[in-house]
Amino acid sequence: MFWGDKITNQIKIDLEERIKSGKTLIIRDEKTASGRIHVGSMRGVAVHGIVSEILSENGIKNKFLYEINDFDPMDDIPANLDKKEFEKYMGQPLYSVPSPEGKAKNFAEYFAGEFIDVIKKSGFSPEYYRASELYKSGKMNDAIKTVLNHAQEIRKIYKEISGSVKPDDWLPLSVVCEGCGKIGTTKAISFDGKEVEYVCDPKYVEWAEGCGHKGKISPFDGNAKLPWKVEWAVKFKVLDVDIEGSGKDHSTKGGPRDIANHISKEILDYSPPFDIPYEFFLVGGEKMSSSKGKGSSAKEISDLLPLELFRLALIGKDYKQAINFEPDGDTIPILYDTLDRLAEKYFENVEDDGARLFSLIHSPAERKNIKNRFLPRFSQIAFLAQMPHMNIEEEVEKIKGEPLTGSDKKEIKLRVEYANNWLKVYAPENYKYELQEDSIPKEASNLSNEQKQVLGKVLEYVKSERNLDGQELHSKIHEIRKESDIEPKELFSAIYLSFLGKESGPKAGWFLSVLDKGFLEKRLEEVTK
Repeated sequence: MFWGDKITNQIKIDLEERIKSGKTLIIRDEKTASGRIHVGSMRGVAVHGIVSEILSENGIKNKFLYEINDFDPMDDIPANLDKKEFEKYMGQPLYSVPSPEGKAKNFAEYFAGEFIDVIKKSGFSPEYYRASELYKSGKMNDAIKTVLNHAQEIRKIYKEISGSVKPDDWLPLSVVCEGCGKIGTTKAISFDGKEVEYVCDPKYVEWAEGCGHKGKISPFDGNAKLPWKVEWAVKFKVLDVDIEGSGKDHSTKGGPRDIANHISKEILDYSPPFDIPYEFFLVGGEKMSSSKGKGSSAKEISDLLPLELFRLALIGKDYKQAINFEPDGDTIPILYDTLDRLAEKYFENVEDDGARLFSLIHSPAERKNIKNRFLPRFSQIAFLAQMPHMNIEEEVEKIKGEPLTGSDKKEIKLRVEYANNWLKVYAPENYKYELQEDSIPKEASNLSNEQKQVLGKVLEYVKSERNLDGQELHSKIHEIRKESDIEPKELFSAIYLSFLGKESGPKAGWFLSVLDKGFLEKRLEEVTK
């Protein structure tokens, strides 16, 4: 059973009473917009998004809420921005920091806008809200008061659950300083039931400098925010959340989710949401932060992949398995091959997890009318796209063995577009080819007599056939190799060196079959002299 269906079945059991009551289940996820957002953040979007879609398929009312957290303080400057320009804003809420290049309402919206576009491209449709708006609306007020009145109990939870010892005077609150507008540098001193006394301490944190202002202010209506582990629990209750997962690092015993769950139950009297602790989406084996500017952003990866392939990358593995995406390796060709295998099952009406996955990598709107079409291998399209003299549609038609349909041509056009994008930016050298048409590549000048003799036999076969079929030619090449007792590497490297000037290339029989027959014969004659 597909992992999303398993989760949904468990939700039906655990939340049976709420579902029977007709309640619209609330699913929630969030991201702090502190910099260009890493593609890893799309794992949470996909896990929550696919569960929402499957619940809807099952007739269970639900709403997927996605928070853009713009109320956290700016505590780092992304590597691609001018440090001198932004260091004066360190400690301010992200919503009050100016947008880079003045292109958005504020710093958070600048980065959130790009990420929202990526989510839209992935076919998921959450309902967005901003953390600052949630606080300013007053919806957090009652919970803030409850938290401040139970600060001692919360300090006890931190200590018992995680071993984190908070000072006896610690209040779980950060005020927006009336003097300098910073939130990361303020320390709450006391709460009298209506106002919080605070100080903006110049040395409270290492990454920002407070202004020294002291004052009293109401902690309500957006004047202050809660620390994130406390805030997490409060949002469970305030937004009536039923389902909310997070990365596995947050869900360990004694971790942030454990603390939030205890605060939710013991302080706020709210049953914590159904949890989905999911594994990471890694790029090149590394989990990277949004603010450091490292790794691959969500936009960069989404630009490399059409919707179905992007969704396959995000939901193709069980949520308990890490995804390691290497755009400069074999990940993308392998993803396309996987998609092609899933499609074959789906269009043959096979009912298994593969066919189910193929359906789910399409958006809900497209799922009802998925058109069958011929799917040429991405690696072949990537090769053909580098051969300017070739008509790609004609070559794909030869591979298909029958006329192309309109859907076939649309698919070819799409794959050519994405192959070109990948080749320009990420493709490793073993996928990049340049046919050496003008002369024999210098790399082929040292072929052994044995290699030349075997290529001569390939030439004999090529001359004997009026039309070359790629698979038949490939089989013949293997037959010649066995008869000649030459090592496979010696034979195939001789072929690729003769035409490409490198020791590896696409499937040999197919590669030779798509070349102009006159050119093919001429080159083989030249290299076997």
